[in-house]
Amino acid sequence: MGTLAEHGALPAEHIAVCAVGSLARGWANSSSDYDFNVVADRVPQATGSRTIRVPLRTPSVPTRVVQVDGRRWEFKYWTNTQVSEMLAKVSWDRFESGRSPTDVLAEDEELFLERLTTCVALDGAEWVARRSAQLADSAFRAFVTTRSLAAADNRVADALGQLAAGDHLSAALSARQAWGHVVDALLESRGNYGSRIPKWRARRFQETSPDELRLSEYWAIETMSGYEQDEPVPWIQDTISACRGLALDIEVR
Repeated sequence: MGTLAEHGALPAEHIAVCAVGSLARGWANSSSDYDFNVVADRVPQATGSRTIRVPLRTPSVPTRVVQVDGRRWEFKYWTNTQVSEMLAKVSWDRFESGRSPTDVLAEDEELFLERLTTCVALDGAEWVARRSAQLADSAFRAFVTTRSLAAADNRVADALGQLAAGDHLSAALSARQAWGHVVDALLESRGNYGSRIPKWRARRFQETSPDELRLSEYWAIETMSGYEQDEPVPWIQDTISACRGLALDIEVR
């Protein structure tokens, strides 16, 4: 906290300060940025490289970037009211109303909420615990799992159409994308979020270790093991079958 204050990164009356992303999850490496979410009652004046636009009553999230010992630290400044609005968007009433999961949350909103589950509270631990409990009681898990399943289904449909048209290379890529989405859905159904940043999918899989799928099976399709460019149809068909089979094992609630 002292280092953050020294760089003027904290509003005087902040409610919570959280380390998030790879830093909080223990996945950071020597080239990783350090990311922080700061929550206050009022949005501070934008002092960073950009302002994020979000579909909320207060439609901006100021950011600030500083360099600390050669590493990039990024701060995003949210208000307590914005957090309440985001949680309201993922209520069970909204989920059961049939609201399309693809347009419930903007990407930055989803990223904020999913990082509540893995953040390290540097200040405001009680606030973080209360908001995390509200998130756990919400339909957030159902929304994102349904969204990923729908994305997987769309890519399967793409793969089948491309396969029928003889466009085997495109069909292979669509099948691989479908696999990524259905694995994301499996992990999200277990409360391990992060599909917006697919580079961490394998780490999330290792962390979750789902009973429905062995790591070797997941990794073989993720890396297109056994793919033959001259004879891709069997691999595409097997991958589509694997996507459909895994999707049946996923519980949305």
